[in-house]
Amino acid sequence: KGCGVDTREFPYTPEPPGPPLVLFPARIIGDKGVREFVTAARILKAEGINATFRLLGRTDPDNPTNVPESEVRAWEAEGIVEWRGFSTEMPIELALAHVVCMPSYREGLPRVLIEAASIGRAIVTTDVPGCREVVRDGDNGFLVPVRDPVKLAMALKRLIEDAKLRRDMGARGRARVMQEFSVEGFVADSLGVYRDLLPEANGA
Repeated sequence: KGCGVDTREFPYTPEPPGPPLVLFPARIIGDKGVREFVTAARILKAEGINATFRLLGRTDPDNPTNVPESEVRAWEAEGIVEWRGFSTEMPIELALAHVVCMPSYREGLPRVLIEAASIGRAIVTTDVPGCREVVRDGDNGFLVPVRDPVKLAMALKRLIEDAKLRRDMGARGRARVMQEFSVEGFVADSLGVYRDLLPEANGA
């Protein structure tokens, strides 16, 4: 669980109006699946899907899988994605999205996906440890194979085209966060452990 997510800081928020926005909220590095995200966006744009694909994160020159800024700017020039860079306003950025997507190659427990679920967003991510702890396939989002932009595009297309499915998945994601990943629950669990370890605290 890590330290949990403050569900008051990331409150359940209805989708905004307008064409769907698909958000990639991670560092712009290969291991986060950014190239697969861009390829999936390119596939969907070629099909005439009306959606915006946004990158939200910084490049990381110290990471061996860093994507150079020149490559990101070329994607922008192609009209496939828009790049917003790093943001300190994640509750707002996530609430602006309709779908959150992070097709990472590997993760610990991805906090940003818990935050996205807390706000009530359907998620598309990869079927790897960490990500599948947050997303149950077909329940609060979709899990796709690593390095598979075609299946990624298919999952995104389903959510882009089905607002009710997005809302239902988002509501289930919020409920799951409240049950399993909230900071309030983490504090209660921690206090329970301390009480068990320190019986004198109970007057023993």
